[in-house]
Amino acid sequence: MSSLRAFYVSLVAALLALGAAATYGSILQRHARLRSHELPPWAGLPVPAGSTPATLRPTGEKLFLNSCAHCHGADARGDEGPDLHGLEVSDRRIATVIRQGIKGEMPAFAKKHRPEDIAALIAYLRALE
Repeated sequence: MSSLRAFYVSLVAALLALGAAATYGSILQRHARLRSHELPPWAGLPVPAGSTPATLRPTGEKLFLNSCAHCHGADARGDEGPDLHGLEVSDRRIATVIRQGIKGEMPAFAKKHRPEDIAALIAYLRALE
């Protein structure tokens, strides 16, 4: 009976350790996503010298209304596409999705939007928070 009890104790300890590791991993992932917002939204994208999120937002809003609003809604709260307020993904991920699209869900915009356009869209999306 004591070996069975020892087995259950070790099983519970292992499950608790796995749960703690999973929780810690999700905390680290969330922290990394949030920290990515501290980088300029155009990190790795060519933009005009002296650009800031504030100077890019108006362009990003125009691009959004012309290319994205028909699926995400004019207020970006979602329609066919999801709500884009408070995105918890990195700017790099947003840029990748805009460029490559999502198969069967969202078209790719790499041929329509230049890298600096994508940076402006990201700046606009970050302002929605």
